[in-house]
This record gives sequence, C-alpha cells and structure tokens, in this order.
Amino acid sequence: MHKILSVLLGLSLIAAALAACSGGGRDAAPGGDSAATNADDGIMRIYFIPKNLGNPYFQALSAGFYDAISELGEDKFDYIYTGPKTAEATSQTDYVREAVQNGADAIFIAANSNDALNEVFDEARAAGVRVYTINQDIRGGEAHRDAAILPVDLDAVGAALIELLAQQIDYEGQFAILSATTDAPDQTLWVESIKAELANNPAYERMELAAVVYGDDQTEKSAMEAEALLSAYPDLKGVIAPTAVGLPAVCEVVRSAGLAGKVKVTGLGLPSEMAAFVKAGVCESFQLWNPLYEGYIGVYMVWAEENEGFLPEPGASFSAGKLGKYTIPPSGRILTLEAPMLYDASNVDVYAVLF
Repeated sequence: MHKILSVLLGLSLIAAALAACSGGGRDAAPGGDSAATNADDGIMRIYFIPKNLGNPYFQALSAGFYDAISELGEDKFDYIYTGPKTAEATSQTDYVREAVQNGADAIFIAANSNDALNEVFDEARAAGVRVYTINQDIRGGEAHRDAAILPVDLDAVGAALIELLAQQIDYEGQFAILSATTDAPDQTLWVESIKAELANNPAYERMELAAVVYGDDQTEKSAMEAEALLSAYPDLKGVIAPTAVGLPAVCEVVRSAGLAGKVKVTGLGLPSEMAAFVKAGVCESFQLWNPLYEGYIGVYMVWAEENEGFLPEPGASFSAGKLGKYTIPPSGRILTLEAPMLYDASNVDVYAVLF
C-alpha cells in the first residue's frame, strides 16, 4: 500500500510548485514556435495537456511533474504544460497534434471526452508517441491510449461523495449537484454513481436530487449556477460539487447568501482553495486525493520506458522514486491512492500549504 502524502514529500512539492509558477517549464500553444522539433536530441519531451488552463487543480498536478523531473535531472527533460482555455470536448485536439509535430515522447492528457479524441490519439500513437490519460480514463476508449494514471479508484468516488453529504444533512432533504462539463468523463461517472446510490441504497430514501447543473469548470459560471440553485430550491439542504473549480465557487455563493451551515456544501477540492471555507463553517469537510502524485508517477513511468526497458503492459512494474513500486493492472489503470482523503478542520491547514 502506498503511503498518503507525508510532510517531507510535501515540502519538496512546494518547491516544485513554486518553480512551476515562476516559469520553470514551458508553455506552448498550437502553431507556436517555442517547442523543439527534434525528437532525437537525447532529451525526453513530455507534454501535459489539462482540461483547461487556469485551473488550480491541474496546476497542482503539474507540480508533480516538476518534482520528479528535478529528481531525475532537469537537463534530461523538456516539459511542456499546455492546453485550451475552455474544456469543450474537442478543444484539446490541436494540442495533441502540435505535441506530435514537436517531437513529443509522451503525452499526458486529462481528456475532456471519452471518445472525441480517439482519432487524434490513434494518430499520435501511430507516430510513435505514447499517450497516457491522467486524472481520469476514457471509458470505452481505453484501446486508444497506452495506460491511465488515476488519483484513486474513480468508481468509488460518487458513493463516497453522497455518503459524506448524507452524514451532514442527516440523510434527509433536497440536494443538488454542480458538476464540471456535460462531457467530462470523471464527473459524468460520479454523477451517475450518485444517482445509482440514490435509487438503490435505502439509506438515502429520504434524500432527493433536485437538480444537476454544470459550471463548465469556470468560476463565474459555477457561481451563477449556484445562485440559480439557491433561488430555485429554497429548501435545498446541500450541494455536492465534484470539481475543484466548482466547490469553492459554491462555497462563496453560500457564504455571501448568509446560508453557511444551513446549506451544506461538499465535494472535491484543493485544501489551499478550501481552508478558509472550512474555518468559516461554510464547508464541514470535503474530499480529494493528492494530484501531485499523478504527474510524479507519470514522469518515472516514461523514464523507465526510455531507460530501463519497461513497457506499460499488465503485470509490468516500475519504480516511482520516493512513492515506491507500481505495477500495471489488467485494466491499464494505475491508482496513486486506494481511497479519497477526507479534509476537515483537523487537517486542512496542513495540506493547504502543499496543494
């Protein structure tokens, strides 16, 4: 079993995050001329394409790439963090093609759709570029990627979220979900899981899902949707926001409306974004994992491929530095942790300085 984030690892990741924020790597855009074009220069060229830029969750995940690169040798890597401004299903297509043209060895992508990118993934792999989904998988399209690095068993997250809210509202009353985009593979899975739990678990028979709305992983739109929920459902007891952008947006709306403690808010969020809301009583507790682990493991995996003969096939193992050994399961999905972590007043400040 892999260890949960330690303070020592966290301190190194702080340095990595600071390096990322100060421009320690490169940003690129389709058609730009900043990326190198020679794939045989002895440098490992790694691209990370998030769902959208400006998202603090993916900035935290990116810091994990920096941490592993700093351990293995910055002169051995060219790391490019680039992606679209918005999270539409096909908004990442040009970035994948640009990475291939610029000599990428590996592309890590938090895909905005389960199937819209399959063709461009196939193009990349045919050109000899390894394609890894990160932070979620492309359900039904697994044959179009080499492997997936997941933060936790994503199939269990929806059930964990509804149970957490249920405890806070005494298993009774209306609640709503504020998700990311309608196409987001991970959030779609969790919303459906919550609905299934609601329909099949008698523990939730007194709870009612009033609405599912989408903030498109944009702060302003998420806030507008949250305001509309409070207006449309005056008896609302709680909101689940399984998105690190949406959760603080909902909290801010609930706080501004003077409903802290009356409308319970929980979901998935970054401790650094949520600490103030926890201490103010707007959010009792929320969940997440450690996004920095994902990028860290990804770098060590492609390093093992390039230098140690590792192939991402079921049963094959590689060493991920200070996080230990990982083995590719039959599904091709590598889990960085076994279960979501709970954050509340007892620990949020400790983790807030880390991510």
